[in-house]
Amino acid sequence: MTINKQLSAALSGLAFLIAASASHSQVLFWSTQAKPVEEAQAMRDQVLSGADVAVDYQPNDGGPWLTRLQAELAAGSGSIGVLGALHGDFAAMDTRDLVDLDDLGLEAKSATFNQLARLGTQKMQYIPWMQASYIMAANRKALEHLPSGADINALSYDQLIEWAANVMQATGGAKFGFPAGPKGLKHRFFQGYLYPSYTDGVVRTFASDKAVMAWEKFRELWAVTNPASTGYSFLQEQLLSEEVWIAFDHTSRLANAFNERPNDFVAFPAPAGPEGRGFMPVLAGVAIPRTASDMAAAKKVVAYMLDPETQVKTLRATNFFPVVDVNLPSDLPPAVQAAGDAVAIMSASEDANPGLLPAGLGNKGGDFNRVFVDAFERIVLNGQDIRAVLDDQKKVLSAIMEETGAPCWAPDAPSEGACPVE
Repeated sequence: MTINKQLSAALSGLAFLIAASASHSQVLFWSTQAKPVEEAQAMRDQVLSGADVAVDYQPNDGGPWLTRLQAELAAGSGSIGVLGALHGDFAAMDTRDLVDLDDLGLEAKSATFNQLARLGTQKMQYIPWMQASYIMAANRKALEHLPSGADINALSYDQLIEWAANVMQATGGAKFGFPAGPKGLKHRFFQGYLYPSYTDGVVRTFASDKAVMAWEKFRELWAVTNPASTGYSFLQEQLLSEEVWIAFDHTSRLANAFNERPNDFVAFPAPAGPEGRGFMPVLAGVAIPRTASDMAAAKKVVAYMLDPETQVKTLRATNFFPVVDVNLPSDLPPAVQAAGDAVAIMSASEDANPGLLPAGLGNKGGDFNRVFVDAFERIVLNGQDIRAVLDDQKKVLSAIMEETGAPCWAPDAPSEGACPVE
């Protein structure tokens, strides 16, 4: 071999080693979140570019995400350094496959979120990362009609009903709006707000005496609700037309109202019932699989994601809200500013009682939602007997849970196997 060939071979070998070293030092962030091309690129360019270690952000659908993770866990080694996923994804895992993150000393502002992140253990199995939710919104004209002594950031269902009745009396028309239209998210209200607030459960307590009370209370609210709500899907439209003065909906379905007329509307948390302030967080977290090749680097990435500055960058990139205390910049869109404050107050409230997104239902998710929609239509729209309807729907719900084998999720108590309808 000539000197030139020896030198070329040496340089090639050196290049390979450098490339291998660089690849090894890069942490693979394997995520089910921020999947759209624009969001994924924003995560790379605007969020993760500021980390102390190189990060390869790769989002994927749930199926491929889980397949690769399971393959690496089965092999006992792999290249995934950090996992990004929803609470339900982590809850379905064996906690022994996740690294204990207590030593990082990282927590969300919400004690409830931190408890969820322990996945039934005494240690932090993942770290809460970001959140989205549903909130309330109101025209400022409605504020003068709040019940005496009521705190808009800590309303009860009784106070909300009284407030809506006051507005109705003052204006001559029902001004509370509810997304009961064909494309409205009414099922999420029942699953994540009404049921947790009144029954401290969703599946186990579906046909309980407390559930009867919950539907009686919703009937009271419906009596002061704009009857056109059966056609409402995005409440921002009715807020802007002032057909509605008080509304419940997902943050994204209220955004236009705040962005177009930011001075006319206020955002605030959902109300509380006897069992707390039920709300449905879309909670994402970051975790480290036991097969991560560089634990120190992976932990640096996890810590970086919880930095307040990073949390704001993540908000800009994904429209998911921070889980730690941050000062939201004034240049954020008005809808983000307003909703962010309301979500933060709601999730950190002392009486917070999250009703998580249904998990483990597979292709039966639509059937599960239909149980609650049918109950609403029969009880509230058609005036049928509450106990009789719940007993009927209980059979349908039980069959779904048995067929899917889905275990309970919060706020229902954990179950071995399918969550029972008690």
